[in-house]
Amino acid sequence: MSGVVLNRRQIADSELPFYRGVSMAEITTVDCPEAAWSARSILLAAPVVGFDTESKPTFRKGEVSTGPHLVQLAVESQVYLFPVWCEANHAALKDVLESGDVIKVGFGLGNDRSALKSRLGIELNRVVDLGEVLRGPGHRGTVGAKVAVAHYFGEKLIKSKRVGTSNWANRHLDERQMLYAANDARVALKIYHAWLRDMSRNRAVSTHPGNTQEYS
Repeated sequence: MSGVVLNRRQIADSELPFYRGVSMAEITTVDCPEAAWSARSILLAAPVVGFDTESKPTFRKGEVSTGPHLVQLAVESQVYLFPVWCEANHAALKDVLESGDVIKVGFGLGNDRSALKSRLGIELNRVVDLGEVLRGPGHRGTVGAKVAVAHYFGEKLIKSKRVGTSNWANRHLDERQMLYAANDARVALKIYHAWLRDMSRNRAVSTHPGNTQEYS
């Protein structure tokens, strides 16, 4: 069972140092066939990638989302932003997201499966929703990235609501949008590795000779 028990209010009231996210030098926008093929090769060679999507928000009652408009995939050294308007990206995304060899990790992925299936005909495979697996007894809902970053790294992840609800369907995203989107995917990858280390330590303690404590 996860030990993540912090909540957003505790984090907002804390004086934790700010989480340092990705830099622009670590972001690649995939917007042509050559870039799509290169990113596909790198991502398919990775055992696990950080994953998220962004969609243009809907504001009118009954309005149906046309998203996702952007798909973000992260490896240790780079984050790839795949704008969905670029048709060259569709085949690359399908290969990576349907791959049984690559684990995709992210937060709050409940709607991504149906949206990707509807928009791009992609069937997500080998996905880990960290919001679910990190949920401890102190959480009624899922765990968000802010809570996970505070728990594992002792830092405060800042996410701009204004940027998060901006127009992700634009063909040219500004720097704030690119950093916001890239951080969502990269932080998921970092949290996943921290969670694995935590799980490994717990197993080591529980199996140590003379230790009779049980872990669920």
